[in-house]
Amino acid sequence: MLSFEQALEKLLAAAQPVEETRSLPLTAALGRILAVSQHSTVAVPPLENSAMDGYAVRVADITAAGVCLPVSQRIPAGTVGTPMQPGTAARIFTGAPIPAGADAVIMQERCEQTESGVVINHVPREGENIRRAGEDISVGAEILKAGVKLRPQEIALAASAGLPELPVYRRVRVGVFFTGDELVQPGEPLPPGAIYNSNRYALRALLEGMGCEVRDLGAVADTLDATRDALRRAAADNDLVLTSGGVSVGEEDHVKPAVEAEGKLDMWKIAIKPGKPLAFGEIRKPEGKAWFLGLPGNPVAAFVTFLTMVRPFILRLQGAASVSPRVLNLPSASVWGRADGARLEFLRASLNAQGAVELYKNQGSAVVTSLCWSDGLVLNPPGTTIAVGDTVRFVSFAELLS
Repeated sequence: MLSFEQALEKLLAAAQPVEETRSLPLTAALGRILAVSQHSTVAVPPLENSAMDGYAVRVADITAAGVCLPVSQRIPAGTVGTPMQPGTAARIFTGAPIPAGADAVIMQERCEQTESGVVINHVPREGENIRRAGEDISVGAEILKAGVKLRPQEIALAASAGLPELPVYRRVRVGVFFTGDELVQPGEPLPPGAIYNSNRYALRALLEGMGCEVRDLGAVADTLDATRDALRRAAADNDLVLTSGGVSVGEEDHVKPAVEAEGKLDMWKIAIKPGKPLAFGEIRKPEGKAWFLGLPGNPVAAFVTFLTMVRPFILRLQGAASVSPRVLNLPSASVWGRADGARLEFLRASLNAQGAVELYKNQGSAVVTSLCWSDGLVLNPPGTTIAVGDTVRFVSFAELLS
């Protein structure tokens, strides 16, 4: 069996970002991957400005608290005042440019307005409550690196530098279909021996949550010809074909021979639990190829394998620079004495009020309720048992589903 790290390395070595890019206005760029690093053509802030509502002064004019200065001007945000005259103060508001000659701002709570001027009840230091020009961003500074996923923070930063649009990679296109005559769609009667197809809805939601364009071919009959036809249709307009189940060697498992007939296939046994089998290959098409990934059929195994193997592969296709989730070291509030001696275990777990990790009681690969109960996954090394108080490695679903 391949280790988790070996399998992931093979996947990521094969994946390359899609070539097409497009420029999108900031209002449409949220969640996309930046294709080209961005530099600022302006300083932010462009001028020295006030960090407070108060009074702009010359430090040299205030030798002691209680000095009264005449107010020479009023400077709201967006207005440039006139140069300060010695021995005067300027009423100023947050964000307004500092007038020439002023070198401090006294917050209004430390001042008292009188008929003859403003009484300054504080001795300022030079630069107090002044935002320096370019202290956030200097002209020419790199503000966004290629490969970053554009969150609201990055959109705000681009806007603050005056960028109206950003170059991003196009969305990754994924074709999905599902084999298995035992699968029934939700809402239909459930005959004896049949099960509802939860993987179809889980994988679609996971893909759409990553910003992929999803083409769902639905259920495909359990025949070789139907499976080959589905592979061709799924590959035609897409970068990746994703399926779950049907990649074994049984008489009713047609995905493996179908992929081999339409392209090429590697079957990996990976030392992870759940999710040992993974199929990786490619489907030929006239203008090139589409990647193929076949996941296990058990719902939890498919879900976990998607998060741990398919997600980083798609992130690489999307052009993301970072594909690895953050791992937290946290104390365990549970005991785990049934460690698998050969495989890395992904254990469903929740965080309690004390910030410790609690394991779900039933870690079976078909127990979908465990996914809803959990906050994330514990990465338990092969052959490792867990006692209360032991440090475990935890990855949150918030990290994996963002």
